[in-house]
Amino acid sequence: MSDLKKKIIHESLRLFSLNGFLGTSMSQILETAGTSKGGFYNHFKSKEELFFQVLDDARKIWREKNLSGLDEIENPIEKIKRFLENFRDLYLKDAENFPGGCIFITFSVELRDRRPQLSREVNKGFIGLKHLLKRLLDEGKKSGGLSHDVDTRATTEMLFAGMLGAAVMYGVDKSNANLDRSINTLIDYLERMKPLKEES
Repeated sequence: MSDLKKKIIHESLRLFSLNGFLGTSMSQILETAGTSKGGFYNHFKSKEELFFQVLDDARKIWREKNLSGLDEIENPIEKIKRFLENFRDLYLKDAENFPGGCIFITFSVELRDRRPQLSREVNKGFIGLKHLLKRLLDEGKKSGGLSHDVDTRATTEMLFAGMLGAAVMYGVDKSNANLDRSINTLIDYLERMKPLKEES
């Protein structure tokens, strides 16, 4: 991949995070990346093709940040806790790549009605996240890390909604204290679902 193509993707990622895909003009992309229309069209057929490249890049960053260190942890519930900490500290606070906050939420909100085919592509990531949380919760319950009466489907929805809520609020107020409190609440929620014998 050429340096210019990388630069266009990276600068577009930042712009889309701040303004959304529809809210970012071609002229903003060209100016920020320091290129011409010709330079752009040498690498991308359209702004929509750029969208998919940016989405791929955003997903790579998401995986790198959120899954960091999870392989070293055996306990599934501890994996979720690390995942939530990564989501807070490495992903949401990543102002270099996402100055406007979580790009997937931005895309999801703005594209749902106006570009449903692009919105569906973004939504695949949310479905994947729920699958990951549910799988780890099921593993945790099976291994005795969660109380036997925990409803893992409901817990998945609760964690997912809490993560989205924290991301939306952080995008609005950029308050580290509020973000820390929101994610710590989810971690405490998980802790309370452990069997009593583990707590004593």
